[in-house]
Amino acid sequence: MKDLKVVTLFTMKEMLKRKSFIVTTIIILVLIILGFNIPNIINFFTKNNTQTESETELLIVDANNVFEGTLENLNSMNLGYNIKVSNENLTFDDIKSKIENEEIEEAIIIEPKDTKTYNLRYIVKNMATISNLPEDLLNAINTVYTNLQISKLGLTQEQLSSLTASFEYSIEQTEEQEVSGNVMVIMLLSLVLFYAIYFCAYQVSSSITTEKTSKIMETLVTSTSPRTIVIGKTIGIGIVGLVQVCLFVATALISAKLFLEPGILESVLDMSKFTPYLAIITILYFILGYFAYALLYALTGSTVSKPEDIQSANTPVAILAVIGFYLSYFTMMNPTSDLNVFASIFPISSPFCMPFRIMMGVASTTDVIISIAILVVTILIVANVAIKIYSNAILNYGTKMSFSDMVKIYKDKNN
Repeated sequence: MKDLKVVTLFTMKEMLKRKSFIVTTIIILVLIILGFNIPNIINFFTKNNTQTESETELLIVDANNVFEGTLENLNSMNLGYNIKVSNENLTFDDIKSKIENEEIEEAIIIEPKDTKTYNLRYIVKNMATISNLPEDLLNAINTVYTNLQISKLGLTQEQLSSLTASFEYSIEQTEEQEVSGNVMVIMLLSLVLFYAIYFCAYQVSSSITTEKTSKIMETLVTSTSPRTIVIGKTIGIGIVGLVQVCLFVATALISAKLFLEPGILESVLDMSKFTPYLAIITILYFILGYFAYALLYALTGSTVSKPEDIQSANTPVAILAVIGFYLSYFTMMNPTSDLNVFASIFPISSPFCMPFRIMMGVASTTDVIISIAILVVTILIVANVAIKIYSNAILNYGTKMSFSDMVKIYKDKNN
């Protein structure tokens, strides 16, 4: 136990001293803070634009009095225009002169074609950036005209109300099992959990290979057993990784409290289903998922002697992790399907799937117990294989070991 503590503390110190770890942590923290300040940044520039950009001076010429003086109502619709209305019979040259003299910036001439059709001539200084009448302005003009015609019909308030209807709706499902929870929140948290497990576990192989290169491993092997080294390094990096994740979550919560307007986060992400029980389950699956993948990475890290070979050696485990994540991620769209149930029990995907089946209310206590039991058994099997191969491969400073070499070593260690 003493040796395990020594290896764990040594690994934690080495992790915390790594420049890559420090820089990555700082960058992510800065990105989290900036992310929660995006609304403030947008509001800042929007406010500046509002202050620096005045409303467009627009003249609407209604010489035939088609709108009967109701066009002034457009100014109350916040369209971004300072609208002036004229009933004079102004020509194109008259409008051109006003634009050149900077009396106005744009103009619209309303010309009747027949009793139901009107031509709107949109006149601007240059058509390089404007080719059509702005849709919001066109819709507003249509609304003003429609309201004018309705008022001329002399309808009662009851008749006016009958022109529009209020529709209420409800959603019902045919399956007996009810699903609750915001799928967007579930998928987002699943993604965060995957990256937390994956990158923390990845550090194990990187740490082992780096120490092999610096010959530190020779000192560790002569001081304690390979089993203690594997478990100690896995625990040490796991603790640092868990603290790092907690730091990110705390920074996100504090940033949301300080920089976001009250209620804005709740309106986007419904976290009402995230209970203390679910938090405990999520942490438990993080730890178990981390151990499963970390031990696999410890195995691959011990088979190479050069840092540049780490990525290729870790590729099979990385593919396994991606398959597990996507298996859980995409089956969440149908959480009551048999495939989603399988993903919540299958050990490579259960850490990313089961916590959120619980959040959706579709996982029973029995399902959770079976999933955890299978994951624990998988960890013990992987640990047994990893430690046996690690014991013989850790001092290998030659070429990268192949899969057949690892199988041979494992068989030899069993004999």
